[in-house]
Amino acid sequence: MIASLPMYDRPETAGANDRLWTAVAGALRDHGIDAPATLDRRTGLWEAWLSPDLLLSQSCGFPYRTRLHGKVGLVATPVLDLPDAPPGHYYSVLVARRADPRRTFAEFAGATLAINDPASQSGWAAPHAQAAAEGVAFGRVVETGAHRASARAVADGRADIAALDALSWRIMRAWDDGAADLKVVDRTDPTPALPFITALHRDPAPIAEALDAAIAALSAVDRDRLGLLGTVRLDAAAYLAVPTPPPPVAEPAPAP
Repeated sequence: MIASLPMYDRPETAGANDRLWTAVAGALRDHGIDAPATLDRRTGLWEAWLSPDLLLSQSCGFPYRTRLHGKVGLVATPVLDLPDAPPGHYYSVLVARRADPRRTFAEFAGATLAINDPASQSGWAAPHAQAAAEGVAFGRVVETGAHRASARAVADGRADIAALDALSWRIMRAWDDGAADLKVVDRTDPTPALPFITALHRDPAPIAEALDAAIAALSAVDRDRLGLLGTVRLDAAAYLAVPTPPPPVAEPAPAP
């Protein structure tokens, strides 16, 4: 079986994710459900998400609504420790260089946007919706492959602005030196947070119960490090209602 928590997993959060999974696995075994002892950090995202062996993982809302819905089971939606985010929702922060004189999102019309992935809700769909609502058109879009790489591209001057998952930004501010060189210009409207999923043939109810019990048992330090307060049950319709933008005409980000 496959268990992974890939969305916010990095060296500084890996220990907390491991302890969370140990607690989830123990609660599952208490329900008579076998569970792997450790998280899988080797299997690729799509291979894991679409595997019939998937026990638990987390995906972005964009691939859930465009490719995974109907092929995986929706377990739960995280409640994140983010200011002004409704339970089960998150948003993106729009960041620019601290030294950039532009102060509002509208002033970045014609700017170069760094995105982590064209199939990212926080990195592409959210800023696209914000731009459409405010009548802003980006001059160029460069693809970096990760939120941290987008932040670095802006800090280095290879892009002007980036939309970062707000929890990723919170983690960056705690651990990445370059975050101090950036400022938040705006934030996007909230959308459903990154869903926990399982293989379609599995009953998601006991997995959700085990996840809730494990989160409740986290230490205050681990809960703060993961920015994870609990879960809620959102219907698939909440994810499917989010508009899907056309793919950007993106270039590879210039090398640092």
